[in-house]
Amino acid sequence: MAEEARRRLGRGLAALLGDAGEDTQPQERARGQRKAPIEFLRPNPRNPRTNFTESDLADLSASIREKGIIQPVVVRTVPGVADAYEIIAGERRWRAAQKAGLTVVPIVVHEADDKEALELAIIENVQRADLNPVEEARGYERLSQEFGYSQGDLAKIIGKSRPHVANMLRLLNLPKGVQGLLSEGAISAGHARALLSVKDPEGVAKRIVKEGWTVRDVERLAQREASGEGQAEKPHRAPAAEKDADTRAIEKMLSDALGLAVAIHHQGEAGELRIRYKNLDQLDGLCKRLTQ
Repeated sequence: MAEEARRRLGRGLAALLGDAGEDTQPQERARGQRKAPIEFLRPNPRNPRTNFTESDLADLSASIREKGIIQPVVVRTVPGVADAYEIIAGERRWRAAQKAGLTVVPIVVHEADDKEALELAIIENVQRADLNPVEEARGYERLSQEFGYSQGDLAKIIGKSRPHVANMLRLLNLPKGVQGLLSEGAISAGHARALLSVKDPEGVAKRIVKEGWTVRDVERLAQREASGEGQAEKPHRAPAAEKDADTRAIEKMLSDALGLAVAIHHQGEAGELRIRYKNLDQLDGLCKRLTQ
């Protein structure tokens, strides 16, 4: 029975939202849809995604103004409240639709209990790469603690490997300060996994941000600590050169223009330009700007 429920859940989200990567006929996508005034919808307090950046919403809002909402918002009715729906999947689309000035949005009503609503919300966000690593890990933890899912169960439901689920859950063992840097995108998931093996994760995380340490730098430090050489011996790196005012001004100009974090590193006459994105929507928006 549990296995059948997991298979049903995996099929259920595709049936509700459709697969954007397939050439689905418009009448099939529209089946079961209706439209509702945007003010009838309310956020889901159990949504694993809590971070909605203004740059994300601005890009999506511009797309919605031009093409409308392609994928409907999946909702459930609110018991005892007329004309009210709680969002199961699609809160970002709903928020962007408000910024775009829409008065109605397409919805699909799905009667789900708290358990299934949480499952669907996590699956949709993971499949769309909308969660930062900490949000994803907390979603897995919540499913495990509240509904008794094993790591194997989670892997089957989410469509990820069991090692992926295990590695994500391990990130919750990091100090809150490090989790905050990971949520903000200041350090990567690779950095975070390497920090699990060092003696002072918070201190090293600060050096990652300040001095631009790579994942390999952190791994070298962990190896040195494990061999007994101590924290005092840092990875052999050239000290980070302080950036001049012109470089910082260019970084700010590009960052403001793109809505993304930009870093410039000079190496003599050559150098490197890094643009950090947090999800695939930001990458897609950047590609469109660069190719226009």
